[in-house]
Amino acid sequence: MDKFAKIAFVCLFVCLLLKSCTSAPNSNTKSPVDELIKEMNDVSNFSIILYDMEFEENTFSKDIYRQKYQIITPKKDGEIDVKETGWKDVSSKFFQANVNNMGMEIASKVDGKLSKTAVPAGYSQYVGNSQYGQWSNRGGSSFWEFYGKYAMMSSLFNMMSPINRGSYDDYSRNYRNTNRPYYGTSGGTTYGTASTMKNRGTTSSWGKSQSAFKSSVQRRVSRSSGSSTRTGRSSSSTYRSRGGGFGK
Repeated sequence: MDKFAKIAFVCLFVCLLLKSCTSAPNSNTKSPVDELIKEMNDVSNFSIILYDMEFEENTFSKDIYRQKYQIITPKKDGEIDVKETGWKDVSSKFFQANVNNMGMEIASKVDGKLSKTAVPAGYSQYVGNSQYGQWSNRGGSSFWEFYGKYAMMSSLFNMMSPINRGSYDDYSRNYRNTNRPYYGTSGGTTYGTASTMKNRGTTSSWGKSQSAFKSSVQRRVSRSSGSSTRTGRSSSSTYRSRGGGFGK
């Protein structure tokens, strides 16, 4: 290797090293969700839904983890404000903590009380609230129905299947006040990234991906979260999965 080639190699190595130190937030950095909560400090009611996720694996620099959110805020006139953020870089630790929560509320504030426990979208303050809908009986079972003015909320919250009263009561009795995420009755997967709802499987890139790829992403995130010793593969890969929603 001649002198100029050596210099070029050293410069490339330094650039890659600098990039590895700055390309992604570390586990101690405040998450975008915390930043959003801070920005809405004066807002008494809101919901933050994990709308989309993205993972990019790099050989010489840190892996990149991104998330996108929907912010839902009820207004005094009864209208609902829906905003979608752009992509936000997150730490591998935060990504791993929420890798199963796509399409769910991962933070909410109800009458000034903040929660950062993952729950099905709409459960924190819309489902079960007589301001927005009612429980209706069908064939001996009770299901939640939004009033006509709020019919769009079924789409907004990905409620392609009606919310059963039994499921909601299970959440209210056993999860609401325990700070445990709720994915369905008896610890099922009715909600979240691994949702059994048909719309989750057919509208998200994650749902269409091969199971081996899903496992690879989760293993990669787990290693990144739990160890400072990293090895990379020679390829770069990205996954992006849509959480669905009503509007921007």
